Amino acid sequence: MHTEHTPPPKSRLTVRDAVDTAKFVLLAGGVIWLLAMGTQRLGYNWQWYRIPQYLWQVTDQGFTWGRLMQGFGVTLQITAVSMVLMLVVGMATALLRMSGSWAARGVARAYMELIRNTPLLIQIFFIYFVIAPILNMPAFWAAVIALSLFEGAYASEIFRAGITSIEAGQFEAAKSLGMGPYAMYRHIILPQAVRRVLPPLTSQAVSLIKDSALVSTIAILDLTQQGRIIDAETFLTFEIWFTVAAIYLVVILALAFVANYLEKRYKTV
Repeated sequence: MHTEHTPPPKSRLTVRDAVDTAKFVLLAGGVIWLLAMGTQRLGYNWQWYRIPQYLWQVTDQGFTWGRLMQGFGVTLQITAVSMVLMLVVGMATALLRMSGSWAARGVARAYMELIRNTPLLIQIFFIYFVIAPILNMPAFWAAVIALSLFEGAYASEIFRAGITSIEAGQFEAAKSLGMGPYAMYRHIILPQAVRRVLPPLTSQAVSLIKDSALVSTIAILDLTQQGRIIDAETFLTFEIWFTVAAIYLVVILALAFVANYLEKRYKTV
């Protein structure tokens, strides 16, 4: 029996879509109006034309990055190294918590409780002012270690949740094939667990990027510290900090886009 194939209905703009769009436009207009009224009452004189020089400069010697972008480069270096170490620390802590040794579980638990129940700023100060002088450690690595340990404590719970979500039958099947713990986790458990925890790991990476602004308190010329210095020199308070916020926003949106792509790709594998 021949049946005709009915094409799917074309998507049309519904009343609900129109209402949502109108709400968004009204909200955006309200925010812009509030900003305009606030700056008018403050008597603030916007000087956006002065901002590009802090992003890039073109001189007789050629193209050079401005001070904000130089600070952004430092932020990217700290974030990239800290993100790798965060994953290593998080994975190691998760595996220690799931090990059969009570000593390993105790060390992992003590580390998590200590890190998660104390402020990150205090941890940065402790590592920079106490640990770094003893080990002759530069400020860069003090910041990286502090961020890695802090974010790694939260990443460990994400990894542990991903590992425990794997069906118990797969653990039993791997053991029945004679696999040791290392081979079992490497070839069977971890590849599946990592795919499942990509979304929460992305959120943790976003937190790492935002928390990296705190390293400006230990005299690291990152994006936030450069913004503070330029603000103090020029009094372009709103322009500078809106620009800094926009740079952070672009990086976080790019990271979310990459994570969303990887998540969709892994789902199709």
